[in-house]
Amino acid sequence: MRPLERHRDAGAYALGVLDAADTFRFDDHLMDCPTCRALLEELGPAARQLAAYDRLTPPHVEPLAVPGPGLIDRLLTESGRLHRARRRRWLCAVAASVVLAVAAPATAGLRADGPGPEQITARDGRTGVSATLTARGRDWGTDIGLRVRDPHGGARVCELIAVAADGSEQTVTTWKVPVGESAGGSSGDLSTRGGAALAREDIARYEVRTTDGQHLLTLRRP
Repeated sequence: MRPLERHRDAGAYALGVLDAADTFRFDDHLMDCPTCRALLEELGPAARQLAAYDRLTPPHVEPLAVPGPGLIDRLLTESGRLHRARRRRWLCAVAASVVLAVAAPATAGLRADGPGPEQITARDGRTGVSATLTARGRDWGTDIGLRVRDPHGGARVCELIAVAADGSEQTVTTWKVPVGESAGGSSGDLSTRGGAALAREDIARYEVRTTDGQHLLTLRRP
């Protein structure tokens, strides 16, 4: 699929209407596309509102509005408008910071955004397991995405552990690749997400282990 078409999948991904194969491909695309990551941030509130409406609507009540084919396009259009407006405000902030820097060199410049996501890639030659991890700091801790390749596939249940600088540990997520997928040619590829109640800068490393304690891979923060 062409990159432009993949960008358009962001709305469907946010609403959870992609099938399993397209969701996997979009997870893979998301690792390397800051545009789509920003777009998902913008679509998040709308997707949560739709999900809340669905949960609160009794089954016997006919919904007031059913998402139609144009919903995703309208969400993308509105998201683009908001993104352009934010970009104009950001450019104004940059211009103001330049003026301040010229007029008063000791004055701190304005910052439009916080730090971007941190990405770590590693492979263990002994176990054959490789992974790419993306970590983004949140108010509540760290939001973590993981793309992992395990040649053993469905032969074992695995978990991702966040290890803090003080040695404490938190389980981020667990998974098991279905045996059928591994045998069908996916080579044990899997994408998953989770979170840790630790600030990103407090995490020293991440470890992939089996649930019975076998160490498979270490991903160290730079």
